[in-house]
Amino acid sequence: MTDITELSAVELRDAITAGDISAVAAAEAYLEAIDRIDPRLHAYNEVHRDRAMERASDIDRRLSAGERPGPLAGVPVALKDNLCTAYGRTTCSSAILADYRSPFTATAVRKLEDAGAIVLGKTNLDEFAMGSTTETSATGPTLNPWDTGRVPGGSSGGSAAAVSAGICAAALGSDTGGSIRQPAAFCGVVGFRPTYGRVSRYGVVTYGSSLDQVGPLARDVSDCALLTAAISGHDPADSTSVPADVPDYPATVDTPLENLKIGVVREFLSDSLDADIRQAIDSAAETYASLGAEVREVSLPYSAIDRDDEGNISSHAVACYYIVAMAEASSNLARFDGVHFGHRTAERVRDIVELYSRTRAEGFGDEVKRRVMLGTYTLSAGYYDAYYNKAMKVRRLIHRDFERAFETVDVLLGPVAPTVAYRLGEKADNPLQMYLGDIYTISVNLAGLPGLSIPGGVSKAGLPLGIQLIGPVFSEQTLLRAGHMFEQASGIRRLRPDLAGT
Repeated sequence: MTDITELSAVELRDAITAGDISAVAAAEAYLEAIDRIDPRLHAYNEVHRDRAMERASDIDRRLSAGERPGPLAGVPVALKDNLCTAYGRTTCSSAILADYRSPFTATAVRKLEDAGAIVLGKTNLDEFAMGSTTETSATGPTLNPWDTGRVPGGSSGGSAAAVSAGICAAALGSDTGGSIRQPAAFCGVVGFRPTYGRVSRYGVVTYGSSLDQVGPLARDVSDCALLTAAISGHDPADSTSVPADVPDYPATVDTPLENLKIGVVREFLSDSLDADIRQAIDSAAETYASLGAEVREVSLPYSAIDRDDEGNISSHAVACYYIVAMAEASSNLARFDGVHFGHRTAERVRDIVELYSRTRAEGFGDEVKRRVMLGTYTLSAGYYDAYYNKAMKVRRLIHRDFERAFETVDVLLGPVAPTVAYRLGEKADNPLQMYLGDIYTISVNLAGLPGLSIPGGVSKAGLPLGIQLIGPVFSEQTLLRAGHMFEQASGIRRLRPDLAGT
C-alpha cells in the first residue's frame, strides 16, 4: 500500500476526491508522522490535532454528500507561525507573543481552508521572520532533515523542514528577502514568492511592509501551482493587493513554453558561489537549451557582488535591502509595547517609558533588537536622508536593472544562496555574514518580482542545491511553467532526505 505521506498534494487531492483515500486517513497519517519525526526536528510550534481531525471528517462528509469541497480537498498543510489564525496561537516564534491568540484569520489562510485544505499546525520561524537560519526563534532552532547538524534556512525554516520531512503535504511561508526561497533550497523543496500584491498580506504579522509576501512551499512545481492559485487574488482588506485576474496556474503548469528566452545573471556567478551550486546553474542552463530555449547572459549591475583588496564582500542590493527592511521593521514592531497585546513586564515601573523599554527588552531576542535599533537609527533626524532616502534611490535603480533585463529575456536563472545549508551556529556570531547569504534573493523583493526556488540536484556532500528562476511582475504562470519544464526534463523532483539517521 502506498504511504500517504509520499504522495504529492495533487495526487493526494485526487485520491481523496476519488474516494480511494479518506481525508481522515490522510490527516491521521500526517499526524502520526509528526509524532514520530518532529521531536527530532522541531518544525512545528503547535499542532492543531483535534481541529485537523474535525476538518477532515467534514471533508469526508461533504464528499459523501456529493459536494465538491475545493481544489485542495483533504490536503494536510502547515502554516508559518506569523500567519494569524482565529484558532491556536500566533507567536511569530517570539517571547513577546508567546500566548497571543488572534481574533481573526489571515486572508491567505482563509482561502486555503476555503479550498478544502486541512491545517495541521503552525511552523517555527526566525523570530518575527528576522533571520536566515531559524535559529533566532524563541522556541529553539529547527533542524534540517537532510543533516540535523545544519540549519533548514530561514525565516520559513519550519515550513521548509516540514515539507521536506514529509510531515505536511505543503506549507505556507512568507518571503521578505528570500525567506521562502532560501529554506526551500536548503531543504530540497520548491518555494515560490509571488509578485508583491498578488497574494493578500492581511493577517500576516508585518516585518517589512513593502517587501513581505506570502507564498507556498511544496514538493514539486505542480503542487506549488495548486497552492498559489488557491491563495492568490484581490483582497479589499489589503490596500497593497492588486485587483487583477488570477490565471489558472494548475491548468497550464505542464504546458511547455515555446521560444523561451533564459537570462543567466552574470553578477550572480561570482567566485563567492559554491562550486556545486555553480555546476547546478550551468547544468540547468544546458537543460533549458536542450529543450529549445535560447540561453544568454544578462547583467544586473546594482545586484553585483563587490570584493575589496582584503577579500570582504559587499553589494549595493544588500546594503539597500537592510536599510529599507530594518527601517520598516522598526516602525512595524513599535506596536509591541506591553500595552495593546502580548507580553508585558511584571516588574514595577516608574512610567510608560520604562514599561515600554522593560517589556521590549524582555520580549525581543537579540536579532530583533539589532534590526529595530538599526532601523530606528536610519530613520532618525540627520540620518534619514543619508541612509533611508539614498536606499530608496538605489532600490529604484535595482528595479530598472530588472526592467532592462526583461526587455531581452523572459526568465532569469541564478542561484538561491551562495552555499548549501549552514552548520548550526556557523553564522551566529557574525550577523553580517548571515546577511550576505541573502545576496541572490533580496533584489527580487526590492523590485517586487516573483521568484521560484526549485531543487537543482544534490551536492557532493549529499545536501540539496537550489536554483532560482525570476520573472517580471505578474509572470507567475510563466515561472511555474518554466520550473515544471526543468523539473520534468532533469528528473530532479520530490527529493526526500533519509530520516533514518536524524
